[in-house]
Amino acid sequence: MEETDEAVELVARVAALDIGKATVMACVRTPHPDKPGRRRQEVREYATTTRALIGLADRLRTMEVTLVAMEATSDYWKPVFYLLEAEGFECWLLNAKHVKNVPGRPKTDKLDAVWLAKVVERGMCRPSFVPPKPIRRLRDLTRYRRTLVRDRTREKQRLEKLLEDAQIKLSTVASNIYGVSGRAMLEALISGERDPKVLAQMARARMRAKISQLEEALHGHFEDHHALICQMMLERIDDLTARIDELTDTIDEAVAPYTAQIARLDEVTGIGTTAAQDVIAELGVDMSVFPTAAHLVSWAKFAPQARQSAGKTKQATTGKGNPWLAGTIGEVVATASRTNTFLAERYRRLAKHRGKQRAIVAVGNSVLTIIWHLLSDPEARYHDLGPDFHQSRINPQRQQRNLVRQLEHLTGQTVTLTPRPEQTAA
Repeated sequence: MEETDEAVELVARVAALDIGKATVMACVRTPHPDKPGRRRQEVREYATTTRALIGLADRLRTMEVTLVAMEATSDYWKPVFYLLEAEGFECWLLNAKHVKNVPGRPKTDKLDAVWLAKVVERGMCRPSFVPPKPIRRLRDLTRYRRTLVRDRTREKQRLEKLLEDAQIKLSTVASNIYGVSGRAMLEALISGERDPKVLAQMARARMRAKISQLEEALHGHFEDHHALICQMMLERIDDLTARIDELTDTIDEAVAPYTAQIARLDEVTGIGTTAAQDVIAELGVDMSVFPTAAHLVSWAKFAPQARQSAGKTKQATTGKGNPWLAGTIGEVVATASRTNTFLAERYRRLAKHRGKQRAIVAVGNSVLTIIWHLLSDPEARYHDLGPDFHQSRINPQRQQRNLVRQLEHLTGQTVTLTPRPEQTAA
């Protein structure tokens, strides 16, 4: 018999909450005072206002509840979780998929709360990761900054489409139409200037070498209504940029306690200061919640799930994890893939045979593993293995067999290798 390290223990006093927008159904299960081995339960409905939730906390404290569990229902769980956590209760946030009710039974808020309480008291579920309060504050800031960056990108794309509608091909000549030269041309167009030669002369620095191309690109039919919309879009872009800069200053103050961790992450290929801030906002700096790097990778859904049935292993996806963390890791991989480093070479090797999407997930797996080690050990430092790491460890005989096999496949002939005669010294 194989011995397991799982502690089988019944939670004596547990509360489960089925949370909605306006109300929360609470089921409390405790030992029966007169009948040993039997349970007693109480189900009550509370409003989700602060005063009602404080009353719920007082009731749970009266019944000596030691564990409070709830499903992650939209954002409605947050005020309940945070308030009960502040009141000193141990709170578990559960994935709804992990505590799904048995099919065929009636479904009501009361029955859902009772079922959740039974699952939790028997230890048949695990809590989701909820970072501490300082990290949650930082997460709110970084997520909103990313949202504003996305909004600014969308507005820039709308402006480029507007220019295409007016037959202004500025983006085909200038890599950044929002730089000094591009912005001067756009503002001149808004002011009423339509002469392509005059507009092209506004080019600065290296753009001066493309004046003839700019004259062709700026020859269109930009009209007054285009100017009106373009002006509004530029103002919108400027406003979003100002808000992003303001948020960045606030984030810089919020991450001051984590300067050392950010500096270590910044050494990793593809991870800059902004990406390091986003990573810490999503994961925190305490890696004890993830026993190993594999636990972190699995939680982030950057590892394929095991799917085996009847002795056969089937192809499975990684699943859907934290979209904010996935977006940051994807940007890190995209940045690293354009460098001459180990991660870039790993991406290119995998993309050639497995495709870009699988390569992003695989390299993201490596990046998360590196992040776990850097945050777990304050003395750890990132050391790049170099782009020739894999090539230097390939068995020469194995590589020789592969090349011979490829040549035979291409020519349809048998390839025999003969030793090259030694060259005599002249």
